[in-house]
Amino acid sequence: MTVRAIGIDLVAVGRIQKMLDHVGDRALERLLTDDERAYCSSMAVPARHVAARVAAKEAVYKALQGTDDARGIGWREIEVVRDRDGRPSVCLHGRAASRLRALGAEGVLLSLTHTDDLAAAIAVIT
Repeated sequence: MTVRAIGIDLVAVGRIQKMLDHVGDRALERLLTDDERAYCSSMAVPARHVAARVAAKEAVYKALQGTDDARGIGWREIEVVRDRDGRPSVCLHGRAASRLRALGAEGVLLSLTHTDDLAAAIAVIT
């Protein structure tokens, strides 16, 4: 397996909670897919899971950079999904998927973590 690119991001859960308190569903509709919103909303503290997804999307976005077209990747073109065993993975759509193909890459490995205060993600394009 060859590593093509790596991205990392860290998000403050409190910042996401403030955003949700101020703009609520409008922010979620802009940032997350329907499935991501449903998952986060089902959690006891949705802001933690939203923060983890925002960190994941930023990490993947950073790993995909390198062309003008890549700068146009939208939030919902990078989707965090869960494998059967519960592990997070990434499903790319639109420009994000095109950029992955342009890199000659096979896929994206994703690792997420969060505490009460912070959420982090690392994305490795292989």
